[in-house]
Amino acid sequence: MAEIIDLIVSPAEAASEDVVKSICVEKLHLENAETFSIRILKRSIDARKAPVKIQLRVAVYASDEISAQAASLQIPQLQNVRNAPEIGIIGAGPAGLFAALQLIHLGYKPIVIERGKDVRERRRDLAQLNKAQIVNPNSNYCFGEGGAGTYSDGKLYTRSHKRGSIQQILDTFIHFGASPDIAVDAHPHIGTNKLPQIIRAMRQSIVDCGGEVLFNSLVIDFECAGQNIRKIILQNGKKISVNAVILATGHSARDIFRLFQQKKWLIEAKNFALGVRIEHPQAVIDQMQYHCAVRGEYLPPATYKIVRQVAEKGVYSFCMCPGGVIAACATENGEIVTNGWSPSRRNNPFANSGFVTEVSANDTRTFAKEGALSAMAFQAMVEQNAYRSVGDGLKAPAQRMLDFVEGKVSAHLPDCSYYPGIVAVDLREVLTANIYQTLRTALLQLKKFMPAYYTNEAVLVAPESRTSSPVRIPRDAQTLMHVQIGGLFPCGEGAGYAGGIVSAAIDGIRCAEAAIKWLEKV
Repeated sequence: MAEIIDLIVSPAEAASEDVVKSICVEKLHLENAETFSIRILKRSIDARKAPVKIQLRVAVYASDEISAQAASLQIPQLQNVRNAPEIGIIGAGPAGLFAALQLIHLGYKPIVIERGKDVRERRRDLAQLNKAQIVNPNSNYCFGEGGAGTYSDGKLYTRSHKRGSIQQILDTFIHFGASPDIAVDAHPHIGTNKLPQIIRAMRQSIVDCGGEVLFNSLVIDFECAGQNIRKIILQNGKKISVNAVILATGHSARDIFRLFQQKKWLIEAKNFALGVRIEHPQAVIDQMQYHCAVRGEYLPPATYKIVRQVAEKGVYSFCMCPGGVIAACATENGEIVTNGWSPSRRNNPFANSGFVTEVSANDTRTFAKEGALSAMAFQAMVEQNAYRSVGDGLKAPAQRMLDFVEGKVSAHLPDCSYYPGIVAVDLREVLTANIYQTLRTALLQLKKFMPAYYTNEAVLVAPESRTSSPVRIPRDAQTLMHVQIGGLFPCGEGAGYAGGIVSAAIDGIRCAEAAIKWLEKV
């Protein structure tokens, strides 16, 4: 039986397993360090005051053998499903991929249908997007193998503890090539540079077990027998017969939302969040969070989290990327969309984060005629405003922080990680008056509570508009099936039931289990 011990150590001490082991031996009054082994269970940073400390939870084992139980991964056992009943999965993001793995584990054959390309081919389209500023509507930062999560940093922190096994998700990523540290760190992170090979390994496992993965396959319609879904119709004319469909198309599949509205399948407008990406020099954030002039070699680039309240509206940071890059995430021509990502080492010179506020029905009332697509129409309007405000490819409108608050166009802009480039614009031309004023007020609050954050070294790049889906596809709370269409299981972020990689993966597993449960009854 392992002895569990909590330690508070310096960053330098935490970086050496031998030092941590010797501290454990001393605290537990063990006679001989050579006869014991340790395993780090949890690691977090306590930066509330200087000097910064590292909190560790450590398991100490007698003898040099760490128990097999402690070292094992909680991953589902896969089997050959080549001739098993088929279930369609639309979308190869985290929800779709984890749904596919769970179906295989339970003896069903997944047919994963992805509108975009595999990760290797997708990279070429991203290069075209950044360098030539050409948007491929089906292969970009949002669409393609791995979904938006592949090129959106790979942060794995979630609050979805009651929905499913977070440990299973982390262990599955480790099994397919992620660092074991993601099971240890309080805010685990894979890194955009490492995710593609992990996603590729997951897909290969699905195929090796007899599942199918179809790329460049845009879904344009469905066929039903009575009220039950039976066929998926692709743009190339192919019809795929299935027993059930898990719809995991992501938060940017506007064509799917339009299709549902056209077919009079129930969808609902949903509140979402919209704002800007704020980028600082990473050194500014390090100094602010670590209370020191220089971060030091044993501390990672610092992160932050902001939550403010302005006139009963929340304003908060979103997808904070230390040592990161602002990415051009448009999915259609004529729009500007930003997001952020970091490589695994988080070693770029900038830190960026979404800085957003809630968009509610009151904000979107001018689009009421769009019905359930009113929030989506509002989102598109802001993205098109951003494009028109610059009118130069994918260059994004931007403003220094103090200039944004003071309502003046920046005389010049700082260096920025956004590859297509930024142009000085009054962001009131891009954001609506309500959103602008809400963000402005929140920044003035931060001037008092986080004075180092409030600096003209920071630049605001607009818009951060794809925080979540502006549409919800309603499903029964018990069966997880669409409230109208039998055998259709809306899933993940695009359906409005997840908010990140881990929660989407958990929802994919739940929908796979729900689809099987339904099939076994009909």
